[in-house]
Amino acid sequence: MFWLLLFLSMPNRSIQVGLVGNPLAHAYPCEDNHNITATFESGLPPGEENQYYLNIKGTIQKYSQINLKFDSDATVVLSDPMKARITAYTNSNSFNVRFFKGSPNLNINVRGPATGTIPYVQSIILDNDEICNKPSSGYFDSLIEGVKDTAEITLTVPADQSCGRRKVVHTELIVHGQPTKSGDWPWHVALFTVEGNIVKYICGGTLLSKTLVLTAAHCASIRGNAVVPKSLSVILGKHNLIGGDVAPQEREVFEIILHKEFDPRTLNNDIALLKLKSEAVFDDYVQPACLWQSSLYKKLPSGGIYGSVVGWGFDHQDILSTTLQQITIPIVSEATCLKSNPVFFHNKLNTNKFCAGFANGTSACNGDSGGGLVVFVPDVPGAKTQESGAWHVRGIVSTTVSRTDAPICDPNQYTLFTDVAKYRRWILSYLD
Repeated sequence: MFWLLLFLSMPNRSIQVGLVGNPLAHAYPCEDNHNITATFESGLPPGEENQYYLNIKGTIQKYSQINLKFDSDATVVLSDPMKARITAYTNSNSFNVRFFKGSPNLNINVRGPATGTIPYVQSIILDNDEICNKPSSGYFDSLIEGVKDTAEITLTVPADQSCGRRKVVHTELIVHGQPTKSGDWPWHVALFTVEGNIVKYICGGTLLSKTLVLTAAHCASIRGNAVVPKSLSVILGKHNLIGGDVAPQEREVFEIILHKEFDPRTLNNDIALLKLKSEAVFDDYVQPACLWQSSLYKKLPSGGIYGSVVGWGFDHQDILSTTLQQITIPIVSEATCLKSNPVFFHNKLNTNKFCAGFANGTSACNGDSGGGLVVFVPDVPGAKTQESGAWHVRGIVSTTVSRTDAPICDPNQYTLFTDVAKYRRWILSYLD
């Protein structure tokens, strides 16, 4: 729960009203104690969005002690160091405030790491009594704007009837890493490397037109340079990784187009296009996906944004799946992603990527790289069923955290996706 407060200034000699400072958001960090409030100033630079002010109202006696514990790394600064002294205890991840003067309240500034993450209160003990029995968290996460160096205006266009639509009768979507059936995802393609008589599956991709496939740049490059086109093979309409498909179409690659600013070390701008030597034939098992655009947000049902990812990645037994698997996962905030693993995501997450997943064992994994995260957009704005609408590719599976015991993904971590919306104009410049 939070509310927004605007401070107004009214000069004595003027009837004009002007805003002073940024809007302040207030929240109750402890659901059972409204004498404890948190105040967040929105609109600050990205490096300063990791802080807020915590106020504990009520008479605090001389020699009293307050112990505070947070859910992540924190720096705490007293507003009045003449009344109390604060000490940090790393072994218990807590702070102790000792008062040598009485005070009507406690005001402190709470800061997180310089990654845009906010530490939230887990416990407040005043003289051995817990005064925060029901702590809450995440109430300021939606106010963190982060770095925004790009803006785009996209005019609303009528629903495209030529892409993102299944031709095979389909039941409601199955989630949490379940098998698919042929024709469920007709835009998903399989990328193989060809070395002599050896053919090896490496990545997924998304068909955008009869001759253009979208994938991750790291799937089609070595040390930042595009591989030789003839070393790649694209198979459309594939469902079984080892034969047995209804109507697969194999195509050679004519040209590999890596984004010119792709960085193989950080995987920034991890996006590539593959031009096929011959056109795909659209049928029940091969269809193009639609390309995401910002105007589509208004057509989505209320609540969080969910996307579907398919692939032949490793399953819970660390075995590469032989049939196409599907999961449906939510797109999560930058703050949620950073807080889950600050070291990894601080180095990888930027304005060209977004984070998605459950971080509970349901995740895109090795072998799913290059495939798309597709979002269903209903023809009727706000509709919650998938009876009529189109699938739009919103992201590309890029990278995630590796397990400590094996060189494969950790399914309990979020996955980073290349944000297709940031490259829409670049893609359109090559689209048929």
